[in-house]
Amino acid sequence: MLNNHWKREGDINSSPLRTEWMDQLNLNSKEVIEEDERVFVRQSMSTPCLNGVVDAQGSYLIDVNGKKYLDFHGNSSHQVGYKNPYVVDAIKRQIDELPFIPRRFTAEIVIKAANALINKTTSKDYKVLFTPSGSAAVGLALKIARKVTGRHKVISLWESFHGAGLDAISVGGEFVFKKDMGPLMPGTLKAIPFNGYRNLLKSESHEDVANFCLDHIEYMIEHEGEIGAILLEPIRATDTHIPPKSYFKRLREICDRRGILLIFDEVPTALMRSGKFYVHQNFDIEPDLLVLGKGLGGAVIPQAAVLTRTKYDVAEEISLGHYTHEKPALGCAAICSTIEYIDDYNLEENCQIQSKYVKTKLDELYGKYEEIGDIRVAGLLISIELVTSRETKEKNDELAEKILYYCLNNGLSFKLSGGNCITWHPPLIVTKNELEFAVGLLEEGLKRFS
Repeated sequence: MLNNHWKREGDINSSPLRTEWMDQLNLNSKEVIEEDERVFVRQSMSTPCLNGVVDAQGSYLIDVNGKKYLDFHGNSSHQVGYKNPYVVDAIKRQIDELPFIPRRFTAEIVIKAANALINKTTSKDYKVLFTPSGSAAVGLALKIARKVTGRHKVISLWESFHGAGLDAISVGGEFVFKKDMGPLMPGTLKAIPFNGYRNLLKSESHEDVANFCLDHIEYMIEHEGEIGAILLEPIRATDTHIPPKSYFKRLREICDRRGILLIFDEVPTALMRSGKFYVHQNFDIEPDLLVLGKGLGGAVIPQAAVLTRTKYDVAEEISLGHYTHEKPALGCAAICSTIEYIDDYNLEENCQIQSKYVKTKLDELYGKYEEIGDIRVAGLLISIELVTSRETKEKNDELAEKILYYCLNNGLSFKLSGGNCITWHPPLIVTKNELEFAVGLLEEGLKRFS
């Protein structure tokens, strides 16, 4: 039963198929993996590693044997591709000019980066705090919500992921991160997440499912009381569940009416991945607090941020973050150059063009293979859910894992989510030919193993 929980967030590294993968690796790969396991603390989904890499450039990884993998995983951090020269050069210049800013001081580069993030919002009515990780940014957002509202209780969603710190796993909805951790942060409540394909109503009406989920949240608010914040991923990153606009319109109204702050975690999904710079811009609302990370660092620097509505800048007498890298010179150089690259090279347009193309190709596969139960695409957030039967919607974990290792053997990397969802997060620079290659491998796997 535990393995089912392990599969929620990603593919597991202790299955028979993973063992087969490890056995077929050559001596170069095995040596680096064994050395990795010797020096690093083991953990689920990370140990043992798949392989060792020596380079990453554009959309590709290169392993210790020189084999190339088209990477549709990238820890959701490679929006502008690996080793993007625009980003790398900006960071190199910053190293030469001013690599570190001690706390209590500021510099032009950090102000520029904060403005770049604010100017991408719809209202431009936000202020910024930087943090070294997405998990830390989630904790910071929760602290701001407590300070503003005076209430510590927060509603988040089952099946969600918000980071690996104790505060982040407290609001996260995945068992694999909480196992054996003991008491977590008090006041954390879980609601039912939107799922238009596999839901408790067994309904195909996204509007009905959305209203059911929001009715449940309103019921929780009414009977629990003292809720300070609601935290969620607008589009679930791992398996790409996309609520209708009506869900967010009503959620915003609920929060406004109840004096609850709305926090959106867009750590893996912002920076144009969804087809809009910020995910919530697909739904015509704005949150009170916005959490960002991953791609902010241009797949070079660890970097995250919290944007809060200007009117909630009310904590001047306490230290909310107080991080060593509170004003991160290198991270801010990465932020500025990443955003400039997205704009200068029209990656929004490429995202929309390639999204339409891959959706068309996947719809063709849906018409040919009964094992595809559902396809969910928002920009270049892509999930293909595999089932044993479209009628029962039973998850086909075995087929998904076989296709994963078939694709890895043939040069395509991605993650599995929920055991049976093939999830692709290609970079925004992805080409039609690369998507065609990926869809072709997926079809080969379906033919071979179905």
